[in-house]
Amino acid sequence: MLLAGKKALIMGVANKRSIAWGIAEAFRREGAELAFTYASERLRENVEELVKTLPDAERIPLLPCDVAQDAQVTELFRAVEERWGRLDVLVHSIAFAPREELTGAFRDTTRQGFQTALDVSAYSLVAVTRAAAPLFERAGGGSVMTLTYDAVERVVPSYNVMAIAKAALEAEVRYLAADLGPNNVRVNAISAGPIKTLAASAVKGISRLQKSVEDLAPLRRNVTQEEVGDVAVFLASPLSRCLTGATLYADCGFNVVGKGHEV
Repeated sequence: MLLAGKKALIMGVANKRSIAWGIAEAFRREGAELAFTYASERLRENVEELVKTLPDAERIPLLPCDVAQDAQVTELFRAVEERWGRLDVLVHSIAFAPREELTGAFRDTTRQGFQTALDVSAYSLVAVTRAAAPLFERAGGGSVMTLTYDAVERVVPSYNVMAIAKAALEAEVRYLAADLGPNNVRVNAISAGPIKTLAASAVKGISRLQKSVEDLAPLRRNVTQEEVGDVAVFLASPLSRCLTGATLYADCGFNVVGKGHEV
């Protein structure tokens, strides 16, 4: 198993359709020991029900963390340290913008909405990676991965301020990779194709975008949650030991097509 003995913290599971859950299932299949976070009491029950479906569910830590609160980030990694003493893999699958910022014209983005999207969706990667660094050092290195989307490169209607947050996120991946590389910590991003997650449901026209992928992607189909999970296994495993600062496209080749984001 590719991840046998690895300790992996998964941040961002909301329900069974979450990309983070697909990653968690793939990690578990490959032998990783898992811990999960939940952002609020409202989401805790969802995560608990999913964790119960995994083997040895009673041994899997479920920890609170609102990434907009520095104290909660600090407490999260204190708890991970107490539980494991080290960390091998960190999955950051966290994004949020007020729903009203994802409708209408981008020029109507509010200052508060912009700040919220950048704080939760982008700055949080810096915050959690910084807090995890000592635990990676104890493990002799590690792998950090985050989730992005091709709206960084092309205009996707209704993605609006989230595209700006993802652009910042991708820049952070490169800077964090340069910072942490000497400590054998790799930082990468997965740019997944359109999957109907809870977050994606706020993007108007997601079904038409999925149809565009089916029609135009070189593989003539959409990527699945399970396939993204397998890409994450690669990034978490020694097979990707020379790869850092990269954005890997898991979209059946749609990113190479010169058109198709019309929705």
